[in-house]
Formats: sequence, structure tokens, C-alpha cells
Amino acid sequence: MTTHLRKALRLGVNIDHIATVRQARYPGMLDSHNCEPDVLNAAAICMLAGAHGITVHLRADRRHIQDSDVYRLREKPEVRLNLEMGNTPEILAIALQIRPDEVCLVPETRAEITTEGGLAVAGNEWQLGETVARLRSAGIKVSMFIEPDLQQIEASAKIGAEIVELHTGAFANAHGPAQQHELDRIANAADVADQAGLQVNAGHGINYENVALIRSVPHLVDLNIGHSIVSRSLFFGLDAAVREMLGLMKAI
Repeated sequence: MTTHLRKALRLGVNIDHIATVRQARYPGMLDSHNCEPDVLNAAAICMLAGAHGITVHLRADRRHIQDSDVYRLREKPEVRLNLEMGNTPEILAIALQIRPDEVCLVPETRAEITTEGGLAVAGNEWQLGETVARLRSAGIKVSMFIEPDLQQIEASAKIGAEIVELHTGAFANAHGPAQQHELDRIANAADVADQAGLQVNAGHGINYENVALIRSVPHLVDLNIGHSIVSRSLFFGLDAAVREMLGLMKAI
């Protein structure tokens, strides 16, 4: 695999699980002064620590991030907001109203604990293309969260997406030769996506151990990392967790 010179990787911190902790204690009490932890404070700490953006997933079931969270985050001009969402009319209406800097369309089922794979863009071009067109007409950059699969990349470019976020879950869960195989698959997909004129991001399962391998993938612009950073912050604090990840993302 060829290593390409490029600008420093940008870090988008996913703060969904800050909200998960809050919802475990304060469901339905977001207007209470006693409601914590506050995702707005978490976002501010991440940005001050050097993060380049904040990612949140407003799910249809509202299991963690709530509507009020995305409205409050959007009121902060210093926060580059990436909104993950399923292709549903309700969430699309919210996205068009708040106009985040980016929207990442993701698959979503109620039974899953977290996003379990990439979006099936191929075969759903008509439905997804209409959503992409509406978001882009509102001045919002649009990303597709997909498997590192050439068919999905081609379909993403066809419907007018500007960005693909390559799902790194299979890589993160693999070991030894299998992990190298998945890394090569991601690198090949990144090459194809770049040739198609798409910005290349990556996310899911990236942590403090495997980020050294991920940063070798060519053409990457943003890494979206959440669970690992939030987990680290329990022991070392959110500011320190973000700064440590940024340090590991830099090429040696």
C-alpha cells in the first residue's frame, strides 16, 4: 500500500455517548438545570482541545441525541457540525431547518445497538438522490456512510454526494492478516473515491491502538471517532482524550 503525502487529518468527535450517559439518568428532563452531562459543554471542550468538528446522530428513536441538542449546537458558530441521520422525512426536515455544515446519511434500524454497517446506496439511488439534492440545495455538504465497496462508491458519486465516509468496523474488529486485508480494502476504496472526485472520510471502531494503521490510508480527510474518545475520557478527562487522539493521528 502506497503512503501519500497529504494535509494533517482532521478529527470529528462523535459525542453521542455523552448523551447516552445523560439519557440513562434524565430521560425527558432536558429543560432541567440538574440535567447532566451537557452535550454542549462536551462539544466546547472538544473544540478547545483542537477537534475540527462535532458529530452527532439524531436517531428516529432519540435514544441519545435529542432535537434540542442539535438546535443548541447549531447556535454555536465555532462548532463545525456534522449531523448523522437516517433517510427519513422527519429528520430531513430538521436538517433542512438547522442547516448543519455536513450531513452524513447512515443506515438505521431500531434493533441495532449502534450503526452496524454501511448504507446501501446502490439500488436506492432514486430515494437517496432526492434527499441529497434537497440537502445540497440548502447549502449542506452531503456524505454517504458506506462500506469500502466500489459499487457503493460509484452509486454515491452518481447521486451527487460530495463525501463518502468509509465504514471501518470490519477493520477494527479484525486481527492479524484479516485486519491487513480490511486495511487494504479501505485503501483501495479511498483511491477509487478520490478518483471519482469524492472527499474521503472514515469512521467506526477507530481507537487509540488502530488509528496508526488507519492514518496510513491515502486521501483521508476526516476521521470521525466517538466511543473510544468518550471511553478514554472517563479515566483521563475529555480534553486530554481529544488531545491524545490528535497526537496519534499525526504522521511520524
